[in-house]
Amino acid sequence: MKKVNPVVERSRAHLAPLGAIESRTQFGGYALAVESVVFALINQGELYLRASEPLQAYITDRPLQPLVFRKRGKLVSLNYYRVDETLWRDPEHLLALSAASLETAQLELQDRQGSPRLKDLPNLSVRLEMMLYDAGIMSVNHLYQMGAKQCWLKLKAINQHVGFQTLLALQG
Repeated sequence: MKKVNPVVERSRAHLAPLGAIESRTQFGGYALAVESVVFALINQGELYLRASEPLQAYITDRPLQPLVFRKRGKLVSLNYYRVDETLWRDPEHLLALSAASLETAQLELQDRQGSPRLKDLPNLSVRLEMMLYDAGIMSVNHLYQMGAKQCWLKLKAINQHVGFQTLLALQG
């Protein structure tokens, strides 16, 4: 039988009104999600909620520790904050902040799905996306408005090694 993490179970019990809480391993801990939308992380036995406006207001009154982990030897701070014992003892407030975190995560997911990244277009790579960012072309709509030729000319002005294949890739 699969070993169950006590913090995952405690979180599921407290946050059950949000819906079916799914958990999966992530960053050496666990990610908690409702309908595949991650709103909380568990790391080293502590629950961290995704930042939201109500959580930010709570943090101004009671500073919470952000989730920090090591990536390629550097410390990286994520936009998740540790749930302290005071919050655990106030299940209604914990549920309200968790609901706000879930709502924020759902809105961010809708925004990302609504506006695809440049690299999601056919023939465009992450490298070409970064080059387009450097040229000031930040979105798919901007690329379409300018047209492939103008975008290619901007890229060529920045990097003279940009070739005809890049123009074809931009054209789609």
